Amino acid sequence: MKASKSKRVIVRSHSAGVFFGELTKRSKDGLRGVVKNARRLWYWSGAASLSQLAVDGVVDPSNCKFPCAVEEIELTQIKVTAKVEKSIDGVPVWSR
Repeated sequence: MKASKSKRVIVRSHSAGVFFGELTKRSKDGLRGVVKNARRLWYWSGAASLSQLAVDGVVDPSNCKFPCAVEEIELTQIKVTAKVEKSIDGVPVWSR
């Protein structure tokens, strides 16, 4: 994988779930990437699907469950907008 300029993305994996973080490396085929400060998007409210979440972000952050970030993970990716970054950043870290 080659290094690239850090970019915030939503990433999806077949086995690890969905994450939001900084894309720091990506494979030549674009199907895999290394994501730093990756926060799992475990449960969200205000978006009917991951596709809508990637376009609109969350509208009900108090009912989302986004645990703390992990330092780094390698996954597949989906690009996000600045609007999405702001809405996901507004969800407090979920804990019980």
